[in-house]
Amino acid sequence: MKKVHFTLQGKGGVGKTFVASLLAQYHQREGLPVICLDTDPVNATFSGYAGCKAERVDLMEGADINPRKFDSMVARLVTEDSHFVIDNGAASFLPLTNYLIENDVVKLLDEAEKEVVIHTIITGSMGLRDTLTGFLKLADHIPEPARIVVWLNEFVGDIIADDGKTFEQMKAYTSHKNRVAAILRIPRRTAATFGRDLEQMLHQRLTFEEVSQNPAFELMAKQRLAIIQRDVFNQLALVS
Repeated sequence: MKKVHFTLQGKGGVGKTFVASLLAQYHQREGLPVICLDTDPVNATFSGYAGCKAERVDLMEGADINPRKFDSMVARLVTEDSHFVIDNGAASFLPLTNYLIENDVVKLLDEAEKEVVIHTIITGSMGLRDTLTGFLKLADHIPEPARIVVWLNEFVGDIIADDGKTFEQMKAYTSHKNRVAAILRIPRRTAATFGRDLEQMLHQRLTFEEVSQNPAFELMAKQRLAIIQRDVFNQLALVS
């Protein structure tokens, strides 16, 4: 069964596009057919990744998002024999989420034998409360059989509540545990080495494969980025 992967989170700057690029690269490495779509009307970052070959979906009509423009995208999801990775921006989070719910898109795709996987990101520090709110919106309203995969992006900060609880101990998770198919981690690593290398890769919108062939990245930078890739891809292999 082909899968349709959506990265959905209402807060910007938490790593949605990074997760989308990881999904795209994993499919490519495994030799799986994948079509990548960028639905961010403000920052078309995903479509800037040449290695992911993401296509930009034009959602704007004047200064506003026209939800009818999702229609042609969904038609592709139903009819084309491929996996899909769809990146979403903060500005289009509510329009796309509401569209999926109101138009019963999960059921439509399920009847077309396409599995919907919702990827949402939780971050620590100042972004914790907002990303938990985005997670709850999805867990409460996105219907089954859609699967929800939670990514704990610890690069942004430790994901610990004020009372010391981890994500798995928080009420937001324990009360919606039955909706979460998997929890994946992007672990926090040394900022001066791993963090700086990853920042450089993301700034240049490069894939891991492109980095491995790029002479601008020194040996140990390539080694550290290969460690990040291996860690994430091993986790994806368990849930794909």
